Amino acid sequence: MNDNTADSAESTESHPPQPRRVRADAQRNIDSLLQAAMTVFANSGVDAPVREIAEQAGVGVGTVYRHFPQRSNLIEAVFRQEVDACADAAEELSAQYEPGEALSRWMQRYVDFIAAKRGLAAALHSGDPAYEMLPAYFDKRLKPALVSLLDKAAAAGEVTADAEPNDLLRAVASLCAAGPKDDPRQARQMVALLVDGLRYRANR
Repeated sequence: MNDNTADSAESTESHPPQPRRVRADAQRNIDSLLQAAMTVFANSGVDAPVREIAEQAGVGVGTVYRHFPQRSNLIEAVFRQEVDACADAAEELSAQYEPGEALSRWMQRYVDFIAAKRGLAAALHSGDPAYEMLPAYFDKRLKPALVSLLDKAAAAGEVTADAEPNDLLRAVASLCAAGPKDDPRQARQMVALLVDGLRYRANR
């Protein structure tokens, strides 16, 4: 190996190549596709024709395949986007509302996430290895968001301090499963009662 080659190798090791930035127009297409896919999956299932997703997004079928070569790529991206939106809502709500109210509103936002996730259920539970990392991503993003809300609400004396985040996540999912799939109002009411229980225990 000559000196130039060695210098090049050392430079590459010290400064690994950075990921290419997505152009603004390409990012807009991706965002439109993910939103369209979420809507189509919710209405028609994850096996809906790609053309239907493209038409909903206002792009060509080729654009769909350029960004998401496999259907599993699109489903995974939709799931991650929904998880991120739900997790990010925790910080946004904390900045706008008192701790107890922020927690209550986030729990309702989580109901929306569960409703959206139903459209992906057939794929996510299929055993396809393409989705095997998604449960870990769910835990990594959503559990800390809920822990932060609970800690702030408990420190303010607005909810009980012994609520377990995993128990609450499972409880909301169970309450959503018990209600009508096409009408989230019942699930919202039951989740509101769940949060009221946390507040009641804090004041005992």
